[in-house]
Amino acid sequence: MSPIYFSFSSAFILGLTGLALNRSHLLSALLCLEGMMLTMFIAIAIWSMTLNSAASSIIPMILLTFSACEASAGLAILVATSRTHGSDNLQNLNLLQC
Repeated sequence: MSPIYFSFSSAFILGLTGLALNRSHLLSALLCLEGMMLTMFIAIAIWSMTLNSAASSIIPMILLTFSACEASAGLAILVATSRTHGSDNLQNLNLLQC
């Protein structure tokens, strides 16, 4: 495994473990998701450059668009929960109560 692939896979797994193990605040979960998406964006951008195909060059831009939409929806949820509950602690949230 080359060092580039190792660094991308370790960054993705680090974000995944941060998401799985650190469930105290919503902001830390959103940052872990954003780190995973940026790692996937860089990996797919490098992959599309090695293919030298015009058809695969649009894939990183689509992923970046979905990542921006995910980040804006996550921040909207963060603002809504901090206004209603007073903090972003995930232990205080009960999703069954609306």
